[in-house]
Amino acid sequence: MLGPAMKKIEVNAKAVIFDMDGVITNTMPEHYLAWKKVFYRRGIKISKFDVYCREGQRGITGVREIFSKYSKNPVSDSVLRAILKEKEETFKKILKRRFVRGSCDFLKYLCRSGFKLALVTGTSRHEVHKILPKSIYDLFSVIITGSDVRFGKPHPEPFRKALTKLAVDKNEAIVIENAPYGIESAQRAGLFCIAIETSLPKSFLKKADLIFPSISVLRNRLSLKIPQTPNQAVNHHKP
Repeated sequence: MLGPAMKKIEVNAKAVIFDMDGVITNTMPEHYLAWKKVFYRRGIKISKFDVYCREGQRGITGVREIFSKYSKNPVSDSVLRAILKEKEETFKKILKRRFVRGSCDFLKYLCRSGFKLALVTGTSRHEVHKILPKSIYDLFSVIITGSDVRFGKPHPEPFRKALTKLAVDKNEAIVIENAPYGIESAQRAGLFCIAIETSLPKSFLKKADLIFPSISVLRNRLSLKIPQTPNQAVNHHKP
């Protein structure tokens, strides 16, 4: 049972927008290992946080930023694209299809309850098809990938595009994220953002409106309801 200090947090929304890596799929370790291998071959040692803190942005942007951080030598766009392709090929070879605990059940529950679901990820569309089984992929009425936008997270374009395709207002949707760039992207799009500590600790997620350690705790603490009146918007009050 929930005690007085642990009462349910009520949030109204018509749509729930999810990030993929680290929120639905437990694929961040493989992303990090693939990036680590690719950069190590070029004499660059990257940290886990170089990858985890950039989760959600377009791959080509991540390559460029990491090179700028560790190397003073200019790198051509053709070299950056080759590195990104090499990373994607390495990722495919080491990928293990694993899901964040409770994520699939949560998605199915929301779908049964009548919420519109969207996926907004920096991962390319062809990779999303390979990572998500059809039974999970088909739960989303809208999927925005890194292949579908000009500017990735932390730019608001991915979430704005999702709102347009969902045909809902920014006050009628919430976002579930796990990384700083995703949180910033959602909030710049005017969205209420919930973060879960599946990849990074709370100190990296403090800009989110709500933070939970896991999906199971989120489900236990959050009372998510579809608004019954047209003007009933998302509850933006923190507990």
